[in-house]
Amino acid sequence: MRDFTSPLWPIRYKPLPDELLTSWLVRLAYGHGLKVQTFCNLIFGNRHQVWNRDVDRLAPEWLVDELSQRTGIPLAVAYGTTLRSYEGRLFPKFKSSGVLLWLQTLKMYHRKREGYGVQFCGACLAEDSLPYFRKAWRVSFNTICIKHNRMLHDRCPQCGVAVMFHRMEMGRGSAFEAGSMATCHECSCDLRESPLSPIISYDTGATAWHARLCRSVVDGVDAGDADVNVGVMRVMHQLSTLLTTRFQNRGLRQYICNQLGAEDIALHPGRMPIETRPLVERHHMMQLVAWLMADLEPRLREAWRAKAVRYNRMTKDFDDAPQFYAEIVEGFSNWRA
Repeated sequence: MRDFTSPLWPIRYKPLPDELLTSWLVRLAYGHGLKVQTFCNLIFGNRHQVWNRDVDRLAPEWLVDELSQRTGIPLAVAYGTTLRSYEGRLFPKFKSSGVLLWLQTLKMYHRKREGYGVQFCGACLAEDSLPYFRKAWRVSFNTICIKHNRMLHDRCPQCGVAVMFHRMEMGRGSAFEAGSMATCHECSCDLRESPLSPIISYDTGATAWHARLCRSVVDGVDAGDADVNVGVMRVMHQLSTLLTTRFQNRGLRQYICNQLGAEDIALHPGRMPIETRPLVERHHMMQLVAWLMADLEPRLREAWRAKAVRYNRMTKDFDDAPQFYAEIVEGFSNWRA
């Protein structure tokens, strides 16, 4: 058994670029030659449960502090592996429950996940000397791999189950490989061999705007970046909500599809937040949102004039709307404009 009594662990992996907290934790367990659950039990005992909650989102101090202290990694670096580090960039203020803007939900039920909250690029996993999962793969609007110019996946391409890389060792005895984080826990499909799916594009400009957005999350940006800041994120989210709202059998989604000559797709009914939707729906919605955002005022104005969206809906349930958006909508208040 490895010595866990000393302040520093024998194996002290650093987080890889943009690595997700739970991915780092799994690598540390495998590095010590232990199963994930065994490793967590040895470190935390019965004091804390890791896998029955979304610790990537919650960023519990007891977990982040322990990993920082035992690996000798600065606390800020350890904290940077959590989704909470997106506070002030993707969402205004962290909350422990409910939907957080642009963070995919896992829909936790005990230790199982009923949501498709973890995405991946098979080509990225294949290129890794040791496959690992990225923080940006939990971001809802990030539906494409900008490195390989392909669609991401949000489930096993063979059996269709959600990705749960920490469960791949379940029922497999004590034998496992460090690289097997890229293996489906349900059917043992090698996720590195996932089929190549070219990026679905409705409009060159919209796709370019969307790609810049994804790149800024993958590469990391300052909070004041023109594409990734809380104001832009909130407006995008409001527009995504409007895409599922209809008025007199007309809707913004169908209007934009007509403008682009694109075929609309059936979405899960109701006003489901985009963070709970599967990848194919999110990408479809993001293409439409990106088209609006690329030239927001005139395009939103034309949609309003076409009665694809009602004036009062544009700011419905949108308290403290960013000034640039509020001014655009206010300009529509004169119906003769």
